[in-house]
Amino acid sequence: MMTAPDLTTPRERIRSGRMRRQAERWSWMFMRFSGAILILLIFTHLFVNLITGDGVSQIDFAFVAGKWADWWWQWADFLMLVLAMLHGGNGMRLLINDYAHRKTTRTVLMGVLGVAVAVVIVLGSLVIWTFDPCPVDADPSLLPSFCATVAA
Repeated sequence: MMTAPDLTTPRERIRSGRMRRQAERWSWMFMRFSGAILILLIFTHLFVNLITGDGVSQIDFAFVAGKWADWWWQWADFLMLVLAMLHGGNGMRLLINDYAHRKTTRTVLMGVLGVAVAVVIVLGSLVIWTFDPCPVDADPSLLPSFCATVAA
């Protein structure tokens, strides 16, 4: 009678890099849930930006300023940014675990991945949350229509 191989031996754990089964289960569940939410967010984003109105020709500073003047769009874009980076980072973590066989290589790659994900989330968050839709010295023809009422 054949039995399944024992994947919990120390040799297998070191080679694959996957040592915590419960953490891998949560990682698997996160990928499924975040993927489903990302599909909804991305298709909403594409529909609003490309299909409604004048299509891609409407996307300029005023369009983005008008969207980000609404708190809902800021939160939707922030959620999309964070989920996309964590989802992609988790996928890259799995690839690193599968293909980086040396511990030092795996450690370096995981560190670079963690820094890259954190930097993109921080910089993207700064853009979303500190964006000024009505800059003082901007050309009024480039600003959204609601900026004239704010300045007055």
